[in-house]
Amino acid sequence: MEYGTDVKNRLRRAEGQVRGVLKMMEEGKECREVVAQLSAIRTAIDRSIGLVIGNHLQACIREELEKGNDPDQVIKEAVELLVKSR
Repeated sequence: MEYGTDVKNRLRRAEGQVRGVLKMMEEGKECREVVAQLSAIRTAIDRSIGLVIGNHLQACIREELEKGNDPDQVIKEAVELLVKSR
């Protein structure tokens, strides 16, 4: 599967946020500030997961329809991936 630059950019941003949180911890920042940033990172990762699964689902459904197959199994697997990611 090919991953777009949009997903990669989201993850690079999250990577930068993680480095920022580590720096905040080293500087002894308040718990609330650190938790707020960690929450933002979690949201960024969750959105990235949704984007990856959504793109995968689109490609797989197209492929199954081109083969003349029912895409129900692909949809079920995508939903299971989303549930597992939580």
